[in-house]
Amino acid sequence: MRIAIFSLSLFAATLVAQVQPPPAPWRGAGATPCVGSDGGVFKCTPASQTIAVKAGRLFDSKSGQMLTRQVVIIQGERITDLGPEAQTKVPAGAQVIDFSEATVLPGLIDAHTHMFNTPKPGMAREAATLIAIHNLQADLRSGFTTARDMSSHGNGYADVDVRNAINEGRVDGPRFQVSGRGIVWGGAANATPDNPLASNVVRNVEEARAAVREHVDHGVDWIKLFPTGAYSFTPTGEVQYQLTYPMPVLQALIDEAH
Repeated sequence: MRIAIFSLSLFAATLVAQVQPPPAPWRGAGATPCVGSDGGVFKCTPASQTIAVKAGRLFDSKSGQMLTRQVVIIQGERITDLGPEAQTKVPAGAQVIDFSEATVLPGLIDAHTHMFNTPKPGMAREAATLIAIHNLQADLRSGFTTARDMSSHGNGYADVDVRNAINEGRVDGPRFQVSGRGIVWGGAANATPDNPLASNVVRNVEEARAAVREHVDHGVDWIKLFPTGAYSFTPTGEVQYQLTYPMPVLQALIDEAH
């Protein structure tokens, strides 16, 4: 059975207001590119179009039912109509994608991912980023069209940069929400040492609030905290763990995030 994971990001590109074509005339190779907010050039996002997806079977995740012979109408980044093939009109000029022999699913969502691997000693940031792009595109092609990245694994705020590149149409990938470096407790004797690429280490209420503000200033979508750690299990299967932040510090982190 063929499975088609339905992803608007594969069919329609994101248009970003600050992306403009370069000044004419363009004398480089290929079509005139677009220019990002940082001055870099890349292939322009195609204009929005109307797409009709014919689905032999379509899984309705709200009702849990498998529908047959359905048509999905997409205009730009929005689904504007969905219904039985006999009752749903395909707009004139629409691109038709025929999945009449396949099963179409809504795009999957992964709420805990890490696009970046923890870099090995001596690994260049460029190499780490290339691996991250490979990881997120593997997720996209596996049907995950939305993801939440739960810390950059020692790569600073690079997850913010990758998310922005996806949103600007420079890189194909899931719609990402990211959390930057994460905030860890540094008050214990065996606490994590400071590493500007790995995490924000906090030791009191003031540092906790400052760490949240730094994440917000860098444009993250979520604040990742680590209230517990050192997990283990007893021989009878009972979970054991250690608390990290003192309650006033945890409360400050939550209050500042709000």
